[in-house]
Amino acid sequence: MRMLRTAAAVAGLLQYSLASRGWAQIDYRNLDDDRPVLTEDAYPVERYAFELLVPYRFEVEAGGDELHTAVPELAFGLIRNGQVGLKLPLAAVDEGTGTDWGLAGVRIFGLYNFNTEAQALPAVSLRGDASFPVGSLAEDAARLALKAILTRSWGRLRTHLNASRGFGSEDALSSVEPVPRWRASFAVDWTLFRSSMLLIAEVATTQLIDRAPSGVTASTGGRWQWTPTLVLDLGLTRRLSHDGPDFALTVAVSHAFGIRSLMPGGSR
Repeated sequence: MRMLRTAAAVAGLLQYSLASRGWAQIDYRNLDDDRPVLTEDAYPVERYAFELLVPYRFEVEAGGDELHTAVPELAFGLIRNGQVGLKLPLAAVDEGTGTDWGLAGVRIFGLYNFNTEAQALPAVSLRGDASFPVGSLAEDAARLALKAILTRSWGRLRTHLNASRGFGSEDALSSVEPVPRWRASFAVDWTLFRSSMLLIAEVATTQLIDRAPSGVTASTGGRWQWTPTLVLDLGLTRRLSHDGPDFALTVAVSHAFGIRSLMPGGSR
């Protein structure tokens, strides 16, 4: 009996260890929207799982203005291959004569993954965002956005293509967490061998309003699986032309978790 108990304990520890490693090998590879670069991958959070993101971003604009933003985000795997979420952008704008701070809108979103990768096809997802004019630093009108997302893997190397289009009034777009007229980005990520770390490089172009010059930015960053459920992000961005920050730094932490009572057969 003692030998059976010992064997059961060892098996349990091994199972836990493998489960933790498996989670670590999945979660750190998930590129989230604007965390740590603009590009996201085509995969949602797992069904019935939650992901809480707490990011901070510091930007220095071309005219010397400074922008601080924190955009807490909560995503939930509502259905198989699909997620919904909520963003609450908080911002502080320093224009040299004083600092304005407040809520910069409320945003809800949904993402659906139509297919995982096949031998000849990439993973394809469609995302929709709705931004509402709530807060002193928000846009003056509600705006919608649709984004197509492609992800393709070659072993430890993955490529991602995002293309989005915004809809709604462009008369008074906010400089804080705006929904641009259109945006396109391309990113490559590389997993370090036998390490829960991802390195990322990105080029993105954005047009805020119709007939405005398009801005081009370059970004680099990384994601590190700190614990089986905690991931740390770090990203750097530099403007290459026209609109965009002269310099931006993004630091974020994300936490994946589940609530037993929300799962099939779960109990309170």
